[in-house]
Amino acid sequence: MKKLSDELLIESYFKAKKLKLSPDFIHLIEAEIQRRSLGHKIRNIS
Repeated sequence: MKKLSDELLIESYFKAKKLKLSPDFIHLIEAEIQRRSLGHKIRNIS
């Protein structure tokens, strides 16, 4: 996930939620979002 751009990471998060993918997978994306300090971006959009 480190190779994904911030924008693609955020898009992947919303797509995974929309498709109701594995909660473990969504958690991995959320962890990377937090690691990059991008949590505000998903809170502002959701």
